[in-house]
Order: sequence, then C-alpha cells, then structure tokens
Amino acid sequence: MEKLRKVVNEIAYTKKLSNLSPLHFSLLPFLSVASSLYKLALSIRHRFFLSRIHRLPVPVISVGNLTWGGNGKTPMVEFIARFFDHSGISPLVLSRGYGGGDEVNMLQRHLLGTSTKFGVGANRASVASHLIQKYGYTDCRKSSLYENQNLNWKAQNYLDSKTIGIVVLDDAMQHWSLWRDLDIVMVNGLTLWGNGQLLPLGPLREPLTALKRADVVVIHHADLVSDCVLEDIESMVQGIKKSVSIFFTKMDPTYLFEVGNINAKILLTALHEATILCVSAIGSPEPFVKRVQEMGALYVDRIDFSDHHIFHARDIGMIRTRLGELERKFGLKPIVVITEKDYDRDTEILKQLYPFKTFVLCSTLKILPYRGNNEDSFKKFLKGKLKLEFPATE
Repeated sequence: MEKLRKVVNEIAYTKKLSNLSPLHFSLLPFLSVASSLYKLALSIRHRFFLSRIHRLPVPVISVGNLTWGGNGKTPMVEFIARFFDHSGISPLVLSRGYGGGDEVNMLQRHLLGTSTKFGVGANRASVASHLIQKYGYTDCRKSSLYENQNLNWKAQNYLDSKTIGIVVLDDAMQHWSLWRDLDIVMVNGLTLWGNGQLLPLGPLREPLTALKRADVVVIHHADLVSDCVLEDIESMVQGIKKSVSIFFTKMDPTYLFEVGNINAKILLTALHEATILCVSAIGSPEPFVKRVQEMGALYVDRIDFSDHHIFHARDIGMIRTRLGELERKFGLKPIVVITEKDYDRDTEILKQLYPFKTFVLCSTLKILPYRGNNEDSFKKFLKGKLKLEFPATE
C-alpha cells in the first residue's frame, strides 16, 4: 500500500505525462475513472450540506486547503489560537483527528498553558455544540457587545472568563456542515496544485474555482520560492478571485530535542558537519529536507513515507539498514532527524533506533513581510474581518 501511495503521489505532482514511467501510465485509466466518480460525489455532498449548515454562537475561522497535506494548516491554527488567547479570547480548536491524531497531539503540546480547548471528531458541529454547552461562550463581536449597555462589564467578563470566544477549524475547507465567518486557504508554494486534477488522479480535493470561497489565501514556504514564482502564484490566485487578501508564510526552525528527552532543547548547530538521515511521513517532505540541508550538514539523506504513515517494526528495520550504510560510507554515526508531527504520532517507536540519535526539529510559523503585508497586518485583518472587540489589555 505504501508503494502504491508513492506512485499515485508521483502522478499527482508530475505536470508532464512524458515524465511518467510505464507503471504510472498503467494506472492512469483507473485513476481517471476514480477522479470522475470523486467529482460526482463531491458535487452531491456539497448540495446535501447547503441546506444543513449549522451556525455556532461565536465567530468561526476555517483553516483549510485544496490539496492533500503539507500546506501549513496546523501551524496556522496554532498561530491563530495563540493570537486570540494572548488577546483575551479563549479559542476552541476543532479537528477531525485524522491519521492517528498526530496534528492534534502536537497542537495540544504546543498550546499547553493557554486557554485553548480542543474538540476531536468527524462531526465537528456536534463536538462544538457539546463543548460550548460545557464551557459556555462569549460572543466578542462588536455588534453583540454594544447590545449590552454595560460594555465595560461585558469586556471584563470575557477577559477573565474561560468561556469559548472563537472556534478555529483545522483542515476544514471541505467541511461544509459548519458556517464559517472567515475562510483561510493554505497553499504550498513549492508544489501548488500539482497536475491540477482532482483526487486520486491529482492532489486537488476541489476544483480551483473553490478559491472563490476564500477570504484570504496564504502562500506557505514562500521563503523557498523565488519572487518571480510568488508573483505568478499571486496572479493565478487573483485571476480566480481578485478581491482575496494574500499573505506569505514560512516555517522557522527554532531548536531540536532528542526522542526520549523532550524537555532538553538542543541548538540547531548540533547538525553542523553531521551525517543526517531525514525520516518523515508528512504531506510535503521537501521543505523539511531543504531546511535541514541549510543547517550545514556534511551529508543529508532521506526516507519519505506517505502522510500520516504509522511506523512499524519493519520501517524501523529499514531505517536502521540505511543508517548502517551511511555509517560505513562516511565513518561517522549518522543522526536521524524527524518532524514534530512524526514524533507526536508515536512517541515511543523511534526509541528503537538507539544507539543512533534521533532528533526532532521544532519550527514556528512566521508571516513574511511582502507587498506591505506582515504579521501585524494579518492580525488586524483577522480582527477587522470578524468585527471583534478585544479587551483593552490587548
């Protein structure tokens, strides 16, 4: 199954048919039929939910994408949750918990100590309703606040309260059962939309025209793309929806920690002049590998698994075999580097790589200054679009 997923992924991100192998070509008819059926099912599902959209009593932000994995959705959810928590508004993050819950586990670890609450389940409307009933809510939109004559008391109430003030949907562009006040669409600047075809022939979950629903498009990994390419992406997006706001982000590596010792931060310089094996099971491994290469390693090798792949004993055996080959070739004991998402999927199994060291690369999403937009303007955009009244201590 893992090999099949890899072949399908190669087809999805190959823009020239002439680059495909006979094996790839043999799968095209089946994938084309499946893609047509997917398009039909997508249309039926969308019509079904049009009359069944559930509204929550607080603002809802959707962070989603048009392709599978690797677009920076989860880091953006964390960024938004931190912003609102810091501003005195308690966020509720809703996730479907796909792939073993690795993304939720990472978010819970990162947002520990904040007022953020989490809900996991396929029926996010039901989960949200249950948690809002449990914790209570405060609608912090200006129109709601001014309905109350005692504005100062109202503002102080939601500043001190742990009631839910905003809902953030993780990976929800195709989750139509909930009304959203703001749609953020994440785009991988390195891979974009692959061959432009719908699943499983291509990586698209919806046709590109779905960008018309977006309030803001965020081009992720923008620092790994030339200015010329960024301008082309910007023109492409505005060709679909001219009025959409566009921001640019990157992942900024901050530190490492060793599997089995999460509390000890290790400087990034630990990878300098080292032999590295990057192991990942994420949607887009290329940016992760590129960032490790930029840290001055002697040599960087890689093993890529499909997104959300759960590591098993045979995988550990394959990784150990590659590590042995690298050790014999370079005369140095290589270091394994993984992502936080891979760590949080299973915090124990990678300990079996001992005596080889396994480091986890920790990174933070940063909004890049571009064409007058920056982190401050993004926050102002969120506040203005949602018509929020923040506490005076913001």
